[in-house]
Order: sequence, then C-alpha cells, then structure tokens
Amino acid sequence: MLIERFVLTAFQQNTRIVACEETRRAICIDPGERSDELTEFLRSNDLELQAIALTHGHLDHVGGTAALAAAHPGAEILLHKLDEPLYFGLPQQPLMMGLQQKQLKALGLDYDDPPKLTRNWEHGEVYEVGELKFDVLHCPGHTPGHVVLAEKTHQTVFVGDCLFLGSVGRSDLPGGSHPQLIESITENILSLGDDFTVYSGHGPETTVGHERMTNPFLTGSHAAGGRYI
Repeated sequence: MLIERFVLTAFQQNTRIVACEETRRAICIDPGERSDELTEFLRSNDLELQAIALTHGHLDHVGGTAALAAAHPGAEILLHKLDEPLYFGLPQQPLMMGLQQKQLKALGLDYDDPPKLTRNWEHGEVYEVGELKFDVLHCPGHTPGHVVLAEKTHQTVFVGDCLFLGSVGRSDLPGGSHPQLIESITENILSLGDDFTVYSGHGPETTVGHERMTNPFLTGSHAAGGRYI
C-alpha cells in the first residue's frame, strides 16, 4: 500500500493518495482544495485515479473535488447520501461559518457547484482498489453521513474527522452529535484492533491502541470537544 499525504487548505487538512502498488490503481481521500501536486504525484508515479473517496461533506474535505474530477474524468466520486446536503451546498458552507461573501475569494473559499456524485457509499460494503479492500463504515456524529475506510490486511483506517491524536471531531456543527460520535468511534474504529494505524483528516497519525488508552474523550476524562471543522 502506497500512502502519500498532502496538507491543504487554511484548515491544514490531510488529503491523501492511497494506491495499490501492484496494480497502480489509486484513490484520493478528501481533496481539500485545488492542488496541482495531486495530479503531478499521480502522473509521476504512474497511478490511475479510480475514485475520489469522500469521508464527509465539509468544505475542507471536498473543496478540491471539482478540479481533481476535471483532471481525471474517469474517476468515481463517492459520498454517503446523508452528507449530500453539505456537499451540494459547498458554495454556501463558508457563509454558514459567519464569513461574508466579499471575503471568500481572498480566503480561497469561493467555490463553484461541485460535480455530480457517481454513487453513495453503503455501510458494510467492501470497496476494492486493485488488491486493496476497504471496508466502508458509516460513522455519524461529526456529520450525519461520515464514513471511515478500513483496510484490514494492512491494518490501516482512514477516519476523516472522527478521531485524532488525543482528540475527536467537532460535534457542535449542524448535524453533529457527540454521543453519536463516541458510539461510532467505539463500534467502528476501536473494534478494529489496537494495531491499526489511524490516518486522520488533520494532524499526525496515531494508533487505535494509543487512542483507546490515552484519548481523554474515550477514557471518560473529557466530556465533549474536538478541534477541527
């Protein structure tokens, strides 16, 4: 498995190219903004982009979808149905954060309408990328349609904004629920096993075991929180 991280947007979001080294097929998980680096990395490593795999619909995770899809028109675009209102409302998301229309261009947040989705993720499906097999797990709480992608052979899980090193995702945005988020993490991420490497949407990697033992939101020493959009 090849994993390459690109830190994008003012929110320091982790966009990743994940590829099967045997077949050279790849997915891009959460393209946060337009980035020539993504297409250049795919080209220079002879990778075929199979899909744009969206964990959820927040602007810092989908803002680069249109540009990447235009550069790779054969790639699927996948998102859970419950996050379609966020995704298709992308141009209005910055306004919901309290920004003014006149501020958006200077901040790089003046989005066009995003492209059509190919289809929706389904909880429990197995999505194959060459020899990689990703279990798609619906993990609401940060957003209603958040999913995580677990590749069990390589003991890796891409968790978007559900779980971070020492923290968990925000639940105070529209559609969020802290109890639901903790339940999602417990049932779908902690259950994978302590040796799984956790690739979060912001910040460094961690492991399931480290978060189980030390994350204050999971040990009960902190009631609610989260640091990222």
